[in-house]
Amino acid sequence: MDLDAAREAGFAGGFFALYVPSPSSPDPTTIPYAVPLPEALDHADAARVAEELFDALCALPVGRAETVADFREGEVTAIVHMEGAEAIAPDLSNLEDWHERGLRSIGLVWSRPNAFAEGVPFRFPASPDTGAGLTAAGRALVRACNRLGILVDLSHLNEAGFWDVRRLSDAPLVATHSNAHALCAATRNLTDEQLDAIRDSGGIVGVNFAVGFLREDGHNDANTPITEIIRHVDYLAERMGVDHVAFGSDFDGAVMPEELGGVAGLPKLVAALGAAGYDEEAIAKITHRNWLRVLDATWS
Repeated sequence: MDLDAAREAGFAGGFFALYVPSPSSPDPTTIPYAVPLPEALDHADAARVAEELFDALCALPVGRAETVADFREGEVTAIVHMEGAEAIAPDLSNLEDWHERGLRSIGLVWSRPNAFAEGVPFRFPASPDTGAGLTAAGRALVRACNRLGILVDLSHLNEAGFWDVRRLSDAPLVATHSNAHALCAATRNLTDEQLDAIRDSGGIVGVNFAVGFLREDGHNDANTPITEIIRHVDYLAERMGVDHVAFGSDFDGAVMPEELGGVAGLPKLVAALGAAGYDEEAIAKITHRNWLRVLDATWS
């Protein structure tokens, strides 16, 4: 994710994740795999690291989006996003402070447990139905995010937690970087029933470019063509309608297809959509209009 290359590629913005890593989280190297969930993080430690990451984000030459009007052509604008809510106090006492500083998106979990929910472990082939749903604190966090206009990201959340959010939230359901479980049976991907719920809420799925969540065989092999991304776009568009599909990437968080490379490869992906039969209106929806619609509905 190079900012100069991003501007040159026409990348206007995205979710810039404040991600506090686990001390150890091994990548799977064989198929099938079943990586255990890492241990929960200490809130105080996570809050300290999140503050450092936020300071680093603020030092970057990018804007920070609090409304959709903040995205401007020719500039890169960051949505301040927490991937895993460990930096939020279990009693939510610091949530409004984070909102005032520009936090506009929270993934309740990364793939580990915390005070709010349980993340889905990395397994293949396996179902995302892997554990318990939201805690009382997690339910309170979803309600508070709805009140403040903070997007609740369902990526990394297990299936029980997903359905708890579906019952609680009055905002469009969003998975910022997930794919179709029917095409790649990784726990990180979404079942048809989950896709239907996202569609029915007016929500969106951002397609994950991580090769291990694209390929039918689940291999973490960078020698994966861009057409694997298009395969998931096609499936999601057919299942949910093109109004509910977007790019999600996971740049700097996973192995990308070599053919795509990094953010500089986005024009290749747009061209591949055109070659696959998507017209200009559909491409505009997938590249940015769907995101702007859902962000506006959530932040308003």
